[in-house]
Amino acid sequence: MSGKLIVICAPSGTGKSTLLSHLKEDHPDLQWSISCTTRAMRPGEINGKDYHFITVSDFEKQIADKEFIEWAIVHSNYYGSSKKFVDEGLKLGKKMLFDLDVQGVDSMKAIYGKEAHVIFIEPPSIEELEKRLRTRGTDPDHVIKERVSNAQRELKRKNDFDYLVLNDDVNEAYKKLNEIVTCLLNA
Repeated sequence: MSGKLIVICAPSGTGKSTLLSHLKEDHPDLQWSISCTTRAMRPGEINGKDYHFITVSDFEKQIADKEFIEWAIVHSNYYGSSKKFVDEGLKLGKKMLFDLDVQGVDSMKAIYGKEAHVIFIEPPSIEELEKRLRTRGTDPDHVIKERVSNAQRELKRKNDFDYLVLNDDVNEAYKKLNEIVTCLLNA
């Protein structure tokens, strides 16, 4: 039995967290891949549920030991996905859901190829994305500017992925995302 790898990729501020929340609610059979990160925990986040929050030195040791499928420095923090977690899940036939940036998707595709189904979430515009980041109120101005700059680069790659969903209306975007995921799960 072989599992499924469904990967959501989107710039920060696209509404990805909202869409993922609905997806996890409607598809309880999807196992959420909990990434490791060195970034600070945000209010309401739980270690081991949202991320595995670890120190920079622990993360760097795991890099040296080749324990990640992919890892990247994003917005000045390390993020990574455990290879052991994914390999065991595939072997057990689990349907796994990932939230990766563009760099992470490239690494995932390099290892798993067509087994990794990537859905890119696109914001309606860079201006709207910046507005959403500022409204969120979780990051200082210099981090928001970095996220917007990163988003501009990531959006140049939007057509490199398996599926594209425009999030200009959260309900319509979720409807399209859910249709794609349901087809993948039933394939």
